[in-house]
Amino acid sequence: MPEKLLIGVDLDNTLACYDGLFHHAGLEEGLISKETPASKERIRDSIRLLPNGEQLWTRLQAIVYGPRMHQAMLFEGADTFLKSCAEHHVRAVIVSHKTPTANLDGKEVNLRASALGWLKQSGFFSELGIQPADVFFESTRAEKIERIRTLNCTHFIDDLTEVFSEESFPKEIRKFLFAPHPHQGANPVLADVHRCRSWAELHSLFFP
Repeated sequence: MPEKLLIGVDLDNTLACYDGLFHHAGLEEGLISKETPASKERIRDSIRLLPNGEQLWTRLQAIVYGPRMHQAMLFEGADTFLKSCAEHHVRAVIVSHKTPTANLDGKEVNLRASALGWLKQSGFFSELGIQPADVFFESTRAEKIERIRTLNCTHFIDDLTEVFSEESFPKEIRKFLFAPHPHQGANPVLADVHRCRSWAELHSLFFP
């Protein structure tokens, strides 16, 4: 590994886990059954089969990423990883593809304010070595990749292979796919992407 590390980390579905929250909110909205697996992807696929399913899914996302984001969970082991970064004087930054607002029943919801509120309540700014200035929200995937480039990240952790497969993603950055669910990463992963099933596995790679 390079002597000077700068680890970039995605936010949604990488640090923040929404599986239980999507399931709970989906049940409340009458969009899924109790038997639907508590997985964001499975819930999305189920809702999209409904009449106007795409609109219903978009609305549910606005609910979860907006007024109910405070109920999201931190993935197990992510706090230990970030604390180890701070202890080893390794800078970690959060780079998220997140639009500023979303429409929810005719009202604008500030998604970025909700995300910052969740980061604060989860101890990122007080216990985990992340400062508000280390958090970057970008409106498009292209802007996210450009931010990763300009920050000079040496490593990046994301739950989406699509980010790593973009032509513009810097080749020199070490890529880590966070794939905690069995169905994630089932398709062939890029040769230079290291797939990890947990934050404990990531921790063992960076801080053996």
